[in-house]
Amino acid sequence: MKQPETDYWIASMLETYTNVSDLNITVGKPLQVETSGVLSPVRVAPDVPEITPFQAEVFALNVIAGNKRLLKDLATTGSCDLSYWLGRKARFRVNVFSQKNNLSTVLRKLPTEIPTIKSLNLPPVMNKMSDELNGLILVTGATGSGKSTTLAALLNKINHERAVHVVTLEDPIEFVHPHLQATFNQREQGNDFDTFANGLRAALRQAPKVILVGEMRDRETMEIGLTASETGHLVLSTLHTVDAGSTINRCLGMFEHDEQPQIRNRLVDTVRWIICQRLLPKVAGGRVAAFEVMGMNLRIREVVLNGESEGKTFYEIISDGTAMGMTTFDQYILQLYEKGLVTEETAMGYCSRRSAMGRGLDLIKAAKGETTTGITGLSMEEEKKGKYDAFSR
Repeated sequence: MKQPETDYWIASMLETYTNVSDLNITVGKPLQVETSGVLSPVRVAPDVPEITPFQAEVFALNVIAGNKRLLKDLATTGSCDLSYWLGRKARFRVNVFSQKNNLSTVLRKLPTEIPTIKSLNLPPVMNKMSDELNGLILVTGATGSGKSTTLAALLNKINHERAVHVVTLEDPIEFVHPHLQATFNQREQGNDFDTFANGLRAALRQAPKVILVGEMRDRETMEIGLTASETGHLVLSTLHTVDAGSTINRCLGMFEHDEQPQIRNRLVDTVRWIICQRLLPKVAGGRVAAFEVMGMNLRIREVVLNGESEGKTFYEIISDGTAMGMTTFDQYILQLYEKGLVTEETAMGYCSRRSAMGRGLDLIKAAKGETTTGITGLSMEEEKKGKYDAFSR
């Protein structure tokens, strides 16, 4: 298999379905694409009913294109990350990895158009996040939930409104930002720097006002990120956590127990916003994003400093913070349900607290005049004839 054949496979996989997010090359399976969260086979000519070990290996090596650093990473760590261009048609974030003595490749399609907060239907409060001059903004969620896309929209707003220097540290570069109001220097791990910690340390000497760190992967990166946000920089980054409360706990968990009181103080001084997101299946097909947004205020500061207790949890404070633009996943999912975008089953399956979601769903259904419980056919047991004859007249 030569390079043109590899590109033919990729082009065919892209054109077969709409809304393709990932291309999957795995030994023993046909060519597959993920669309709306579901893997589907792709037919090409000549037919490939099952990918052979040789085909999978040649495909991976064609994508790597002889890059010595990537080959070394693959040999020593078992995987490597890179970006790949298919002419001018599409860009991909690629991971090549070994499994059962074979190579597999997954290509994540990257949008070539820079998204906006409006086009992504992000929470309106994100429009004012771009005005932050310093501090830490974290976007969290599972792999593939759209964290990088959300950050790209936030950077795009900064690019249109502020004449500042922006340095991004990415693995790999996903969205190529043009120079508009802002000046962008986008650096890719492996090609331009070795680790996020070293890249972030170097960024502090590059006079940026805004720094994007692809992921806070370890204690060292988090430590430097906190320092950067304390010294007048706006730091944007991601974490793999499920909600705002677990994000704070994850940050604390990167440090030793005796260091955590100091880290709590640093977090309340630096964290500006935490945005968590999940992708839910839509009623009409496709997926829709749900968000949890937490901003720093006096009540959140107290919980970060002292920990959660009864009546003082992140969930309860966020629920009460709608005037500030905060929202829990459950509140946001209820809005999606009310708009008819998700089903009741989806809402219950992706919520944070089933009891709160159940009450919210019942209120919405009651307002629409719908039945609020699945229990039917209840009635008083028929009394024996004549038992209450004195009251029957």
